[in-house]
Amino acid sequence: MKEIVVLSGKGGTGKSSLSAALATLASKIIVADCDVDAANLHIVLHPENYREEVYVSGQKAVIDYDKCTDCGTCMDYCRFDAIRLENGKYLISETACDGCQLCERVCPAKAINMVEHDKSRWYAGDITNGKMIHARLAPGEDNSGKLVNIVREQAREAANEIGAELILIDGPPGIGCPAISSMTGADEVVLVTEPTQSGMHDLKRIVELAGQFRIHSSVVINKYDLNTRISDELEKWCQYMKIPVIGKIPFDRSIVDAMVNCQSIIDWAPDSDISNEIKLIWNKLICHETTRSI
Repeated sequence: MKEIVVLSGKGGTGKSSLSAALATLASKIIVADCDVDAANLHIVLHPENYREEVYVSGQKAVIDYDKCTDCGTCMDYCRFDAIRLENGKYLISETACDGCQLCERVCPAKAINMVEHDKSRWYAGDITNGKMIHARLAPGEDNSGKLVNIVREQAREAANEIGAELILIDGPPGIGCPAISSMTGADEVVLVTEPTQSGMHDLKRIVELAGQFRIHSSVVINKYDLNTRISDELEKWCQYMKIPVIGKIPFDRSIVDAMVNCQSIIDWAPDSDISNEIKLIWNKLICHETTRSI
């Protein structure tokens, strides 16, 4: 089983559009959308027969005021300054509380209880050529890296279930915990960048991160023809770093049209120049036996 993760050092580079197109080219595939803070790949791939599961991201402290004696012990012990006294009443800030349970343990009146954060969800569904796993981290909830790990575990189980030899992971932007969780243990990292100064800066950051894991990396320059000077600089830098540039995708309004119609560019315009370029990228990543005729 091979795991390929598509990442970018920043948002808006076209990472998810490329992931959707690559997923469309497979004969049998598991797609994992690990951008749990803003998952959107399911809008294009239209999974059906959903399985929905609750994800508990953590706990928060809640005061039972019928038991509270206003002793202030909880506030004295809280290292996160999540408890304050206001108008003679102790209040716990939901956003500042780290869920460490210390206040619950030290409260002499047993007036503090830990309540689970259970608004987040992960999903599994059938797509035309396989299965898709994605998740939604509820606003204000944490442990996104742990939720990414659950998505990947479920993707591996689904791959074993249907006999898929490929898992394609659409990772989150940036270099934080979710991105780290997305690439850990992957076989290949495809880094999508754009010909801008911020694109170059963030590519260097994500290359450095991938290097920490010693994962083979390759680069795709999206919208390369919007600034050929910076595109050339990106190629020269990749050559210096010995990172292959496996594709240069031109700017094309049909990408926007495909997204508006909730389709991958391969399904929307299969014979377009941009689709042909993505097919070449796919052939460089995957053995020919795993592709289907277009």
